[in-house]
Amino acid sequence: MALSPGTHPDTYSRPSSHWTGWGQWLALFTMTVDHLTRYVLPGDWDLGWAGSSIGRIAFPLFAAMVAWHGLFNTRNPLRYSRRILVIGLVAQLPYMVMPRASDAFILNVCFTLASGLVLGTLVRQGWQHYQQQTLGLPWLLAGSAVGVTVWYLLGFWVEYGHNGLLLIPLLMFAMHALHQAGNHFQARLWAGLAAFPVLWIAGQMNASDMAKSFTVGTCVIVLILAAGAARYIPTVIVEMPRRLWLAWYPGHFALIALWVLLSGQLS
Repeated sequence: MALSPGTHPDTYSRPSSHWTGWGQWLALFTMTVDHLTRYVLPGDWDLGWAGSSIGRIAFPLFAAMVAWHGLFNTRNPLRYSRRILVIGLVAQLPYMVMPRASDAFILNVCFTLASGLVLGTLVRQGWQHYQQQTLGLPWLLAGSAVGVTVWYLLGFWVEYGHNGLLLIPLLMFAMHALHQAGNHFQARLWAGLAAFPVLWIAGQMNASDMAKSFTVGTCVIVLILAAGAARYIPTVIVEMPRRLWLAWYPGHFALIALWVLLSGQLS
C-alpha cells in the first residue's frame, strides 16, 4: 500500500497531491469489495460483477498513488518501497490462506507495488545519470539487461504478474511527461504518446471487457490529473488516519483468513 512519503526537496515543481487523500478512501473501499466478493460472500449471491467492476479500480489506483508519491513527493523512493514491502511481509501469511484456483506460491500485491517502484526509480535515475554523463552507455545497457531479467523472473511470483510490475514504471514515465508538457504543442504530443503504454498494459491485465474498462478508465483519470487537473481537486474532507491506512491491508486479510478457516473453505 502507498505510504505517506517524506517531502520532496523540489517543492516548486510538485503538482498538488490532494487527490491522493480521496484516492486512499476509494482504494481501500474498492479493494475490500473485491476481496469480500471473492473470498467471503456466498457464490450463489452472484456478485462476481462487483469484483469485475468496482474491484478492478483498486490495483491501478494503488499503483498510481505509489507512482505519484515516488515521482513527486518523496526524497527517497527506494526507502518508500521498503516501507511498502514491510506491509507485504506482514500480510503474506494471511494472504496465503486465501482459497485459489492454483496452488502456486504467489507474493501479495505489496510486493508488486514495491518492486514496480524500485524498477521505475532505477530506470529514471539511470537515465538521468546517462544524460548528465555520469554513467556511460555500456553501464546503462548492462543495468537495463539486469532490470529486464529481474522483471521477467519476478513476474512469475507476484500478484498481477509481469504486467503489474510494469504499471508503476510506465505510470511514472507518463506522469512525468504530462506534468512537464506545459502549453507547448510538441511536448503535449509527446506526453500523449507517453500515456499509450500505460493504457495498453492496463488493458492486458484482465480478461473481461468490463474489468478492462474499469482498469483502463482508472489509469485515464489519473493521467488527466497528472496533466494538470490535480490542481482543481480540493483537500479531502476526512483525512485517512495513518494507522488505519497502514493496518488495513494486512488486517482485513487476517480477518478474511480467520473467516476462511472457521467456515471450512480450505477443507
